[in-house]
Amino acid sequence: MARAPGGRGRHPPALKKFGQHFLSDEKILTAIVDALAPTPADTVVEIGPGRGSLTDILAERSGRLIAVEIDRALAKNLREKYSGRPNVEIVEGDFLEADLRGAAGKDFLLIGNVPYNITTPIVFRALEPPIPRRSVFLVQREVAERMAAREDTESYGALSVNVAAVAHVEQVFTVPASAFRPPPKVESAVVRLTPRARPLVAVESLPAFRAFVQAAFGLRRKQMQRVLRTARGLSPEQVAVLLERAGIDSAARPEVLSPEKFAVLFGLL
Repeated sequence: MARAPGGRGRHPPALKKFGQHFLSDEKILTAIVDALAPTPADTVVEIGPGRGSLTDILAERSGRLIAVEIDRALAKNLREKYSGRPNVEIVEGDFLEADLRGAAGKDFLLIGNVPYNITTPIVFRALEPPIPRRSVFLVQREVAERMAAREDTESYGALSVNVAAVAHVEQVFTVPASAFRPPPKVESAVVRLTPRARPLVAVESLPAFRAFVQAAFGLRRKQMQRVLRTARGLSPEQVAVLLERAGIDSAARPEVLSPEKFAVLFGLL
């Protein structure tokens, strides 16, 4: 079990506003780093290092480690803890606002025990330029299943499509709630994201694509002909032409369309 200098009593308390749940099981921590597979040639960015349990392992296996921590008290402790490690840089701030290109350059790996309350914004931020060469996240198990889901399955939805448009997703393993302090009310899972060689949608169009997919799944029980008429204000004639060109059955519902089909339809729109 990894501890900061001075023992457990010196740790700042977990803050509910940041969704903090600290993981200290060394076998699980090592398995998470194994999923990222950093080498001494890699720059790694860690989201929310917290008390440094994952950071300890990353510091040993990475060439350069940039840890972004929003909690001021934790960031202070981390700076003291790693003051003798020149390859470790502690950045105090919000990952969602961090200048990743300025801090890590164009080629880096990303890892983090992601707060459940802001998982989706963090994942989307990780899929915008500069996109990490590989990302590993510890997230709520339900979210992991949604990220990795394929069309026409119960977990498939807007998150599945929007992530698949940019990256391949693997659900690596699950983590029980009992492994955390304080334990969350749900199980967690580790997911690995590897960018597609060619994204299904141009990077500059991703915000518009996400909005389109979100609108479609807001009407997930409706047929696509109704979805397009409602979400885009198109006439029945325009919808019929678009769906035919995209090779989509007008009676199909959003939940049966693959990410590739969504991308084709978006391109036509």
